[in-house]
Amino acid sequence: MVTTSPWRRAAVAVGAAGILLVSGCSGDSDATDASATASGASAPAGQQVLLDAQRLTVLDQQIVYPKKVPAQVTSSIIELQPGQETGWHRHNVPMYAYIMDGTLTVEYDAGVTNVYPAGTALMEAQGVFHNGTNKGEDPVRILVVYFGAKGAKNTVERAP
Repeated sequence: MVTTSPWRRAAVAVGAAGILLVSGCSGDSDATDASATASGASAPAGQQVLLDAQRLTVLDQQIVYPKKVPAQVTSSIIELQPGQETGWHRHNVPMYAYIMDGTLTVEYDAGVTNVYPAGTALMEAQGVFHNGTNKGEDPVRILVVYFGAKGAKNTVERAP
């Protein structure tokens, strides 16, 4: 039996998200099946599809990629201890997230609160302030990948 580490799964997720967004920049404006997920997606044996042709964020916004400037991809792993929050912020560029461990609760200015357990892959809201909280008893670890552009801030904190 072959086991796949969370790091390997995360690397596959990053690659899949990159391919998705690059192919999404091809000018194809067909937004049908915008909420497609792994259900019904075919993948080679031993590979798990996390997102498949995702075209909307978690708040049903069209994913919009910055144009006319050089693209930049940045990734990191964020860890939140029990009770810790991200602080209110927004993303001006597409951001892919994969919840590696724990459960993350995110409150959005749009009046929506979503709960993301480990194994969840998502495209985060763009231009909407939100705050992530670890309400559980175990650390939350999140792989984040920003599909940004030169001169565009990936994350903007809310002014106090």
